[in-house]
Amino acid sequence: MSRKNIITGTLILTCANLITKCMGFFYRVFMSNAIGAEGMGLYQLILPLYMLAWSITSAGFTTTISHLAAQEYIRGQNGNIGRIVKQAVCLSLCASAAVSCVLFFGADSIALSMLRDRRAAFSLRLLALAVPFMAASSCFRGFFLGIQETLVPAFSQVLEQTVRILTIYFLAGIFVPRGLSYACGAAVCGILFGELLSCGFTVWNYFHYKRKHKFIRKPTLSSPAVLAMILSTALPLSASRIAGSLLSTVENLLIPRQLQLHGQNTVQALSTYGELTGMAMPLVLLPSACLMAASVSLVPEISEACAVKQDTRISKTVSATFLFTSVIGFGAAALFAVFPHEICYIVYDRAALGQVLFPLAFLCPLLYAQTTLHGLLNGLGEQLFLFRNNILSSCISIAVIWFCMPAYGVAAFLGGWFLSLLFSVSCSLHRLWKRTAVLPSCRSCFFKPLLAGAAAGLITKYCIRIFAPSKLLFLGSLCGMGVLYLLFLFLLGCLDKRMLSLLLGKKTGGR
Repeated sequence: MSRKNIITGTLILTCANLITKCMGFFYRVFMSNAIGAEGMGLYQLILPLYMLAWSITSAGFTTTISHLAAQEYIRGQNGNIGRIVKQAVCLSLCASAAVSCVLFFGADSIALSMLRDRRAAFSLRLLALAVPFMAASSCFRGFFLGIQETLVPAFSQVLEQTVRILTIYFLAGIFVPRGLSYACGAAVCGILFGELLSCGFTVWNYFHYKRKHKFIRKPTLSSPAVLAMILSTALPLSASRIAGSLLSTVENLLIPRQLQLHGQNTVQALSTYGELTGMAMPLVLLPSACLMAASVSLVPEISEACAVKQDTRISKTVSATFLFTSVIGFGAAALFAVFPHEICYIVYDRAALGQVLFPLAFLCPLLYAQTTLHGLLNGLGEQLFLFRNNILSSCISIAVIWFCMPAYGVAAFLGGWFLSLLFSVSCSLHRLWKRTAVLPSCRSCFFKPLLAGAAAGLITKYCIRIFAPSKLLFLGSLCGMGVLYLLFLFLLGCLDKRMLSLLLGKKTGGR
């Protein structure tokens, strides 16, 4: 097989992620205007359970199929791929049936005992119906990612997000006047219909691809062998994601309660929680769309290189990926640190929200580095390490929230998140070095992007003080800052022709 360029797949997924992120902003802005900060807080309480359902039924299988399909595809064993997908789909559907039953029939108990809000029960029942479609779709997406045919999963993401937005747009007028319970229900209806159509699209493309490429070769692996391969990879991954989602759920449930102990009433605590997790955090996560795409593409890329023992290819992939991550991470940090109020004014028409966004800016480099490291380590088969790492980092965050948030409020949450990210990234870097003997250059991946971001931000901030403030001016300033940032990166030698060729995936040695 001629190796597909990792950058091609990454760019396709990046475009899809950026489109869906932008569409998601329209969705969130519309929701925040329709139901307010308290309504967004209620919706954010439901989302951790959605992520938990995804972790149990889908997360481990997507990466597993991607990893195994990449290995079998480079060996030309198409029959094995079909058997892997079939068994993974059966396993994920069994898991999704169990999760759906728990969510649907236990909605009232979960809403009252866990979420402490009866209004969430209706949304939980709707969410239960979406889980099987989400599970099946994730398996077929893993197949396409494994063979590096990224157009199908990319388009399915856009389709899913489009359906979500259209659903909330048409149902909001009917559901919102009936109260917050139905308003959140309209959003979950969007999840349901989005997963349904996305699943249908990926399933159709899977069978079409099999017919077109004549996947008729008999599998060389027995069913028990395939099952063992799937479970040996999927169980640690799923356990890691499940534990992470459970701890994240605990964390998200604790935040409003600890804010009340800090002195806020119920409405204020839910509103603060909605502003933090439903409005400010999505802004910080927006630039990571390209890194999420790179992380997904790294799994089959590193898996292929490991399967044929191409150490040079692994080394160059790691170096290029970290440089890319640093450029995005420090650029985003500078942007959010210099223009927090302006960005919130442009997006939400709420400049005061900038005081929540500002401290989040300094977490961007660590947050984005964690995403990239997880992609690299998944490709290297380090699922058990990631499982332990995720649990320990989440425990750090929860401990700080529990002990410090009643005294220090939101600042304690941010401090705990910083400590957990620092621990996770440090341990992951050490593990990566032990496996590959490659570490990112502090000079190129830390000092130079930091200096370029600070210089571009301060110059832009100084220049806009001359003019009268307006949304158009701020938008132009953001674009100008981006150009200055890239210019300084070139002047400092962080980016040059050699680095660009590495980032753009020019053919490397070791093949």
